[in-house]
Amino acid sequence: MTTVHDEQEAVDVTDPRLTRFEIVKEGARRDEIEIVTYESQFHGTDSKAEKRVVRNIALLFFIAGVAGLAFLVFYIWWPWEFELGDTRSDFYTPLLGITLAVSLFGVGFGILAWAKKLLPHEVSIQKRHDGGSPTQEQIITGQTMLFVADELGQGVQRRPLLKGAIAIGLAPIGLAVAAPLIGGLIENPHKDDPPMMFSTGFNKAFNNGELVRLTRDDGTPIRPEDVSTGGQMTVFPGIPGGATNEWADSPTLLIHLRPDDAELARANADADSRNKGSMWGDYVAYSKICTHAGCPASLYEQQTNRLLCPCHQSQFMITRNAQPIFGPATRRLPMLPLTVDDEGFFIAVRDFNDTVGPDFWERP
Repeated sequence: MTTVHDEQEAVDVTDPRLTRFEIVKEGARRDEIEIVTYESQFHGTDSKAEKRVVRNIALLFFIAGVAGLAFLVFYIWWPWEFELGDTRSDFYTPLLGITLAVSLFGVGFGILAWAKKLLPHEVSIQKRHDGGSPTQEQIITGQTMLFVADELGQGVQRRPLLKGAIAIGLAPIGLAVAAPLIGGLIENPHKDDPPMMFSTGFNKAFNNGELVRLTRDDGTPIRPEDVSTGGQMTVFPGIPGGATNEWADSPTLLIHLRPDDAELARANADADSRNKGSMWGDYVAYSKICTHAGCPASLYEQQTNRLLCPCHQSQFMITRNAQPIFGPATRRLPMLPLTVDDEGFFIAVRDFNDTVGPDFWERP
């Protein structure tokens, strides 16, 4: 005796007369799935309840779009450069975070509401089974995915408000994602003369063309005898605001090496084309900005001539052009070329030859 179940097993899913939903139902039956319920969540078409849900979802997408557009506006036009005091730039990062969060939450809640409130209500029961999938079941799976896409597409086509919400509301989200990737192309960061990223306060261009003195944090210049043998001192460019955050890339460690150590350091410096002739007597100066993450590398151990960065324990060998010998730093500290002026004060012969700062900053 042939059962209904046996007759149904003879259905050919490649039959072009079958509708997509019939193929989906056949696939469900073959997978031993019982579709208990598959029906619209609304009574009739374009009911008041359906329109209310559509408006709510559209509102979420519009909110996401407005927030995404606000993100772009703040990202491009809001003042971002740090300034002392209470300025508009203090709100740059919070505004980016808030607008992007609202935008993403709007998209997320909109999708959830669509799935929970708008798509047909389905309850299915499936028995688990092992084994690979035959070719026809692969066809069924593909048709099932297309059927779901059709359901979504038809839902959008007959609901113009949702179509507009997706087109207008979600478009800024894509732009917000792309903005950080192309944001650096909006303005040339090297347009200044000298370029901001490649210059510190020791560049004579910031001192009316005059060589820049090395000074203490109070602006007083430094003579060689002010630093004892084996000692070190943090120095700043002798220009207006040289010891302030305006020139936060300029703090430098001036070290008075012992004679034997100085001889070794000079030999290694002169063997390097970028550091040749940069020492003055037994004195050497290196950038204090760690090349790993920008922390102050200031713990100098004169017995071993190692300079330690306390943040992540990078160590630099002072007598070997401040090459990293331990820790995460992979690039040496830039050396500042030294000499003394007619009054016996330390001055910088020129700016650092290597770019100051962490590895992820731009450099030639």
